[in-house]
Amino acid sequence: MNTKKVAFHTLGCKLNYAETSVIGNSFLKRGFSLTDFDSKADVYVINTCTVTENAEKECRQIIRRALRNNPNGFVIVTGCYAQLKPEEIQKIEGVDLVLGTKEKFEIFNFIDTLEKKELACIYVTPLEELNDFGAAFTPLPEDRTRAFLKIQDGCDYKCSFCTIPKARGFSRSEPEEEAIKQLNELVQQGYKEIVLTGVNVGDYGSKIGTNLYNLLKKLVKVDGDFRIRISSIEPNLLSDEIIELVATEDKLCKHFHVPLQSGSDKILRRMQRRYLSKLYAERIEKVKSLIPNAGIGVDVIVGFPGEDENDFNTTRDFILNLPVSYLHVFTYSERPGTLAAEMDNQVPKDERRRRTNTLRLISARKKYQFYLEMLGTQQVVLFEHEEKDGSIKGFTSNYVRVKTNSNLNLTNKFALVELQTIENEFVIGQVQKVYEA
Repeated sequence: MNTKKVAFHTLGCKLNYAETSVIGNSFLKRGFSLTDFDSKADVYVINTCTVTENAEKECRQIIRRALRNNPNGFVIVTGCYAQLKPEEIQKIEGVDLVLGTKEKFEIFNFIDTLEKKELACIYVTPLEELNDFGAAFTPLPEDRTRAFLKIQDGCDYKCSFCTIPKARGFSRSEPEEEAIKQLNELVQQGYKEIVLTGVNVGDYGSKIGTNLYNLLKKLVKVDGDFRIRISSIEPNLLSDEIIELVATEDKLCKHFHVPLQSGSDKILRRMQRRYLSKLYAERIEKVKSLIPNAGIGVDVIVGFPGEDENDFNTTRDFILNLPVSYLHVFTYSERPGTLAAEMDNQVPKDERRRRTNTLRLISARKKYQFYLEMLGTQQVVLFEHEEKDGSIKGFTSNYVRVKTNSNLNLTNKFALVELQTIENEFVIGQVQKVYEA
């Protein structure tokens, strides 16, 4: 009997990638084999995002791509877009099954046959009933270096531009003992970098009598040759204790991704963020004072309703003066059902694009300067897998992308590397020492 093949495509955040791994494992346990999304598969699973309008547009394109690869392939669409707009997805020709946020972890409860359907079946739990946590990890076998560990889900924040709370439900956390157990399992399986993920990771433990700092203190005591990276954390939740712990613990990556969204206090208030620019600057200064080489990523939304030229210039100048390493720049897009979509003074789309391009140029300069400052230093790099050209790539603790040519077997190993030159998106390094587990 021929083994059936399944292919996955994930859109959006690291949390989605973690959950795709869980779904993938459920297929593997039932005898499916994994294949590339651009290959012919029996089943295509698309885990979606709904943060921006482009994310939804991309989802539709990916569904059409799957059907080009195999017109008879069984297409399952799940994730945040599916949770919020299942009927919209149902109308896309070729979709067979639409599963919501909860149902993605029970996928085989909804598959009766893999025959194509005239109209997709929809199974979506209402928002008010989203109280399950779901599996926290099960990495797919093709990535043996990095694993995502979900410690938190949902969000209680009411940012005026965001649909995620409507797709994910209220904030909830994995119990400490379970997170520690799962980290132990990942380390024993050989994963060297574990990324802590969630919708609002910094809110971890707020309803179960603990917090992220307490969890981190326990996670770093787990035995093994590994490091932990925090995926993203809100500035108002980035405490002094967390920064100080990262500064002193070798197992914690010297890297923070801290959403800003705007450098204008007027716009931050309209966004209903829980901080102003002064607090944000203080958090970044605290990080750099204790960890001078820290890599710091920043999320920014450009063209939010009411953002005039002065507000944008304030954001631009604020970022220029921050010692950060790179930006993720998002062009604001109206999300139905959000407060921001109904606000006055919407910024013209061509102006939004102009402002986005301006900040992306600043991001490129920031990243180049950060890499430049790292040249001549020796950093520990976790290498991933060898490329076709014989080079091998990896990341430092502070998120510098490093490439080297070596005849050593470096896959999934830590090595001390001297950073020498910048080449495109990478720093070229020379291996000084390989650390054997």
